[in-house]
Amino acid sequence: MTTIDFTLNLELDKLNSAIAKSKAETVLIQLPDGLKPKANEIQELVQEKYPNVKLTFWAGSCYGSCDVPNVKDFDLLVQFGHSEWR
Repeated sequence: MTTIDFTLNLELDKLNSAIAKSKAETVLIQLPDGLKPKANEIQELVQEKYPNVKLTFWAGSCYGSCDVPNVKDFDLLVQFGHSEWR
């Protein structure tokens, strides 16, 4: 059972919408250090809705929204904890 604190406002509905819209099969999630302990709970909540999606969490440092991992082979990159780009 997940114990995620929804007062953090992680906007998991936006993550689920992005997965559905992009039809992503592989998703890379980048979390700031303070949210990395929540990775397992985020994974559980996403996989309840999308059990076939392969989630990978970026373990490297994250210094802001311009700090994008240089990786390939993912259908979708999701960054948590950044201000929304308009």
